Amino acid sequence: MSVSVRGVSKLYGDQKALDNISFEVKSGEIVGFLGPNGAGKSTMMKIITGFMPPSSGKVFVNGCDIGDDNIEVRKRIGYLPENNPLYPDMFIREYLSFVASVYKLGNEQGKAIDEIIEVTGLIPEQNKKIGALSKGFRQRVGLAQALIHNPDVLILDEATSGLDPNQIVEIRNLIKEAGRKKTVLFSTHIMQEVEAICDRIIIIDHGIIKADEEKNNIYSRLHGTVQIITVEFDRQPDETNLRSIPDVTGVLHLKDNLWQIESAGKNDIRSQIFSYAVTNKLTVLSLQKKENNLEEVFRHLTN
Repeated sequence: MSVSVRGVSKLYGDQKALDNISFEVKSGEIVGFLGPNGAGKSTMMKIITGFMPPSSGKVFVNGCDIGDDNIEVRKRIGYLPENNPLYPDMFIREYLSFVASVYKLGNEQGKAIDEIIEVTGLIPEQNKKIGALSKGFRQRVGLAQALIHNPDVLILDEATSGLDPNQIVEIRNLIKEAGRKKTVLFSTHIMQEVEAICDRIIIIDHGIIKADEEKNNIYSRLHGTVQIITVEFDRQPDETNLRSIPDVTGVLHLKDNLWQIESAGKNDIRSQIFSYAVTNKLTVLSLQKKENNLEEVFRHLTN
């Protein structure tokens, strides 16, 4: 097990930022760590990386207790914090050389710098000062410093914040590639990022875990199973007959010949709508089932 969090709480005076948090992240797993502002995400990440101690509980990284061997744990972690602190007056290679020396890479330092510059796509900008880089390339430098010592665990706090769509895709691909061999805990407010990158999702609110599910199972956290079908006919149907379709719990006339049909059953009712149309000599022009999405789950669990 790469990361094991056991009963961690964190108090700031009388305020409880984390309340008895427990979870585990396996090697080769990319986990999305979600929550509204002030939920405790960054606090949890700082505790895992050894930047602050928990008020109670334990955190183990590759079997090492961060409270007993903080320096050894830090060697195994790559960390990109939300504000991505860099030295703007340093050149990229100069900065990465500094980071490599902190991790004592020794004779491997030059090779490690060359490899990480290539992996993170920094070759075109490698001779520039960090302060002259765009936001996207500064994020790449942040990822490079987090990866340069080849850590087992990668902790990323809002790694794609403030990037344009093209930059987001590029950073996303870097994270997915890193996640093939490492444990990745990834915090973001962009739900599409989580759905595109992560294998598993943890949602935290007010310092408490509200959900910890595989990505494909997270939608079950919405209370009840409600289907919403949007259907357009070639002419107006009889509303009373529409309501008579088995499992239909609600019908709403949207406009013209467009209708919204709700069902509380687990069975897909689209075939029954088609059968209704055939029986009533209607032509179905369009039929669409609304899928639950992560944003709806997030709002449901954190409102």
